[in-house]
Amino acid sequence: MTTEQLKEKFIERYGSGEVKGYFSPGRVNLIGEHTDYNGGFVFPCALSFGIYCLIRTTDRQTVRFASLDMPFEAEVKVEDLNKSIGKEWVNYPIGVFAQFMKKGLSFDLGADLLFYGDVPTGAGLSSSAALEVATAVMINDVYGFGIDRIELALMGQKAEHEFALVNCGIMDQFVSAMGKKDHAVFLNCDTLAYDLIPVILDGVKIVISNTNSPHKLDSGKYNERVAECQAAVKAIQPFKQIATLGEISWDEFLKVEDKIENPTVRNRARHVVSEIQRTQDAVKELKSGNLIRFGELMNGSHDSLRDDYEVTGIELDTMVDEGRKINGVIGSRMTGGGFGGCTVSLVKDESVDIFIQQVGLNYEQKTGIKPLFYVAEIGDGGKRLF
Repeated sequence: MTTEQLKEKFIERYGSGEVKGYFSPGRVNLIGEHTDYNGGFVFPCALSFGIYCLIRTTDRQTVRFASLDMPFEAEVKVEDLNKSIGKEWVNYPIGVFAQFMKKGLSFDLGADLLFYGDVPTGAGLSSSAALEVATAVMINDVYGFGIDRIELALMGQKAEHEFALVNCGIMDQFVSAMGKKDHAVFLNCDTLAYDLIPVILDGVKIVISNTNSPHKLDSGKYNERVAECQAAVKAIQPFKQIATLGEISWDEFLKVEDKIENPTVRNRARHVVSEIQRTQDAVKELKSGNLIRFGELMNGSHDSLRDDYEVTGIELDTMVDEGRKINGVIGSRMTGGGFGGCTVSLVKDESVDIFIQQVGLNYEQKTGIKPLFYVAEIGDGGKRLF
């Protein structure tokens, strides 16, 4: 949908007058999964699709929320913008309003809001983070609060913790706020130090494969993994003083691995620490132009997520297995929180069409689910459009 069409939809719903529009992208993580809440490294990039937010301020002391693609609407008094509204999608932007109020900032104007998303929900491409960051960028600009982008990302993360009850790391909100066209973000999730790394893929495309098996972070499995990683830290602390798994190197981990008595907790830690090392190695390989090695590290990431972290499942594993059979696929792995969602693959240009055709056919035959495919373009972070 074009921005002019979005304006027309806004006017149809709320009447004529000035409208401001904002956008924040979804993301795909090239490598570095379930490391962000462990203080490790991640390597995501912003996508060219995401969440749009249109706004008009009003003298009415309420904020009206509506969406073109999600059911449920709400009208909330400005003084109640720090109160949860349940499990509806509106809870995400309200959670962001609440973060501004926690800073002692108030809203002297109400507003009419209209949201629209072209990032698939439940696909592991961070539609929720895009929604949070779009709301934060919009509020910050319209109400003139002057908060910097990294803090806006942190506020989006807090909204997810407190209003969606998902103990997510900072990666999704950070890249949605800070992404840059044709670059990936190499982020230290402990210090928030980051580099924008050019993604130069001569003759290669990033292909996202949607299993159409929606992942559900609020199912409890995500929070369960967070707790298991915290248990691993406690088991290691008598032998090496760490606060997160991101503070121990792979070589150091191998020396204390057997001190973690619970085998499940040990496996969770093994994935995280090895994945942090893989991510650092992958960035070095990309900088040097070694896409073959980068792809091998992507494969290793998925295998670790499957075997040690156990967050893949039959749909993601089938998609990856079928993808790796195609000549011209450099690497393929699940991306996002897991338990469904999407895979990301590096595919040579001449193999993209056959990849989509053959993987799609084989995946549907084996799972009974028809997948979707997107040839990804790397876009910018959250911004005002008009």
